[in-house]
Amino acid sequence: MSNPRSVAASLVNRVLLDKRSLTQALAEDRAGAQARTPDARAAAQGLAYGTLRQAGTLRYYLSRLVGRPLEPGDLLGTLLVGLYELDAGDTPAYAVVHETVDLAARRHPRARNFVNAVLRNFQRRQKALRADARADPEARWNFPAWWLKRLQGEYPRDWEAIVTIQNSHPPMTLRVNRRRTTPEDTLAGLDAAGIPARRSGPWAITLERPLPIAELPGFAAGQVSVQDLGAQWAALLLEVGDGMRVLDACAAPGGKTGHLLELAALDLVALDSDAGRLERVRENLDRLGLDATLLAADAADPGAWWDGKPFDRILLDAPCTASGVARRHPDGKWLKRAEDMQHLGEEQARLLEALWPLLKPGGKMVYATCSLFGMENNGQVTAFLQRHPDARRETYDPPGAREGQLLPGPDTDGFFYARLHKT
Repeated sequence: MSNPRSVAASLVNRVLLDKRSLTQALAEDRAGAQARTPDARAAAQGLAYGTLRQAGTLRYYLSRLVGRPLEPGDLLGTLLVGLYELDAGDTPAYAVVHETVDLAARRHPRARNFVNAVLRNFQRRQKALRADARADPEARWNFPAWWLKRLQGEYPRDWEAIVTIQNSHPPMTLRVNRRRTTPEDTLAGLDAAGIPARRSGPWAITLERPLPIAELPGFAAGQVSVQDLGAQWAALLLEVGDGMRVLDACAAPGGKTGHLLELAALDLVALDSDAGRLERVRENLDRLGLDATLLAADAADPGAWWDGKPFDRILLDAPCTASGVARRHPDGKWLKRAEDMQHLGEEQARLLEALWPLLKPGGKMVYATCSLFGMENNGQVTAFLQRHPDARRETYDPPGAREGQLLPGPDTDGFFYARLHKT
């Protein structure tokens, strides 16, 4: 399994067939050390991410080339990765066909001729298939039909720009740890290392091209973290100060937790329902030289974990469809269903109701999602305000946001923020 194509095909199968997130699949791959070197892992991840970004187009091609269910079904990942490489054109076609056929034959010897025929047929028909795919919305835009319909309804002027940018590679943005360095010194260090970068936010620096974190000056020393520019606004909007008692609900993997502690000396409780994911929070804080109280519990059940002391600030980074971060997590496009909106909305309301009583009078809560869908964002906040006369929404948005909604752009993913003041 050290072949990057083999690992990539396995990752794609785990997402499309087993309905597991790419994050889970990558964690399992690391545990099994299937891609044995950093370069092999990077190559495998690049193939898997690229294939999933273009899965609408690639599955359309496959349906036209085969026209029947695949047998055995796990050939799906192998064929999609092979079609992605042929369509992308970065690797010589003869090498792609040869190695993809060999990969399929190692697991299914009888599939050799079939896989070879599919890939050769694609080469012959590629131009026509590309033209035909433009008539199929899911194949053309690489998003599920229900997702496209919702974006078109909510963003009639912006939806094409949204899906286009979400099918591109995301930028790599750093968050500077103000306790250890400054943006100016960080930029100087990057420049000295020959790494082109620019200032993109109060504590944000965006690299001209992504790099492995091991090559980032200052990362191991906790001077910088990798965090999207849009995500960095969560801690800034919370307006924390030294000595405050703060709750970071749904904290894993800990990017926002670390940012809050960089901004002020806090009594911070980081909560997450997944004990395993809390380990990521601890690892991040240890690297940054910071500390917090970590609790594995359901934020919506305070009776099981709350000590009765109210909080000055609460960050609720609520579970959502993650529709704003699809270019960073392309698996989400194919794992989420339209009906998920309902139960996610119920969970968001449940968390808001449970956490609001824990906030001091005069305190502030930031409700945040990485979603573009109004039902999870302004719709959720409007309903909450109608239920709570002691809540007032403060009209302060991150730069470029509209009514709290930050759309995907060259430097940022899509996020929603609402700051609620307890009167």
